[in-house]
Amino acid sequence: MTAQADNFASMLNSGEMIVAPGAYDCITARMVEQASYSACYMTGAGVAATLGYPDYGLVTMSEMADNAGRMTNVLNIPLIADADTGYGNELNVVRTVREYEKRGVAAIQIEDQSFPKRCGHLDNKEVVPLDEFLPKIRAAKAAKSNPNFTIIARTDARAMIGFDEAVRRANAALGAGADVAFIEAPQTLKEVHAVPKLVKGPCLLNIVWKGKTPEVSISDARAMGFRIMIFPGMLFKAVIGACDNVLADLKSQGKHPVPPGDMNIKAGFARVGANEWDPLRERFRDPSLQLAG
Repeated sequence: MTAQADNFASMLNSGEMIVAPGAYDCITARMVEQASYSACYMTGAGVAATLGYPDYGLVTMSEMADNAGRMTNVLNIPLIADADTGYGNELNVVRTVREYEKRGVAAIQIEDQSFPKRCGHLDNKEVVPLDEFLPKIRAAKAAKSNPNFTIIARTDARAMIGFDEAVRRANAALGAGADVAFIEAPQTLKEVHAVPKLVKGPCLLNIVWKGKTPEVSISDARAMGFRIMIFPGMLFKAVIGACDNVLADLKSQGKHPVPPGDMNIKAGFARVGANEWDPLRERFRDPSLQLAG
């Protein structure tokens, strides 16, 4: 299960920026790959929503890891997976890394919020002291069995203690063994521009629609020097909007509305793997197609 970690590390070392839309289940993961993106991001907010919760730290490590495992089972591209705070202290982080890596995840994201955490673009967050966060990063580095398994260190310090402290924490995390730094929610374009200049390692940019970070295009982020760009809530909120619209159409029209994309039954099943399974049925039903033994 190490192939995608190796692939992701190679992509990160190539110098080209990795664009990873956010997915939260096997359907949305398949959509990201079928749209020809080179990597997929498992959003913790989206996974929480599928379980009926807001992104308030209510989902457990095992629930997140199991969801990641289902997604890697259908993906042929690397999966970056949210691991929130690591779900405890440095010992919990060791287990978290082992469980995610065992499930074929290519990269893991660990943040410095106190637990329970909140979405990075909400107010009223708190961060742990730096000397509590860095042991988690050291533990994550030590726990990985494949040296190419990527550790992304996220700091939410900008909202509470300022941009300069966020930069200091990002650099400290890189010094402790993180492979990528993620300063969550810079609040101005000037700050966004400054991140890759001030942080001494690869940087990730997170874009949330109408969040705290100004809108930045993919081409502009690439020119600034970011190495990874994620769009965690894009599909999650698009699905909610699509559901609202089609349910309203059903009520107003009194009949089955035309679904987005006007997709028929066969096309729908094809998008989620029917074309891989149908030949197997034919093979097992036809004795002439069986392998000897």
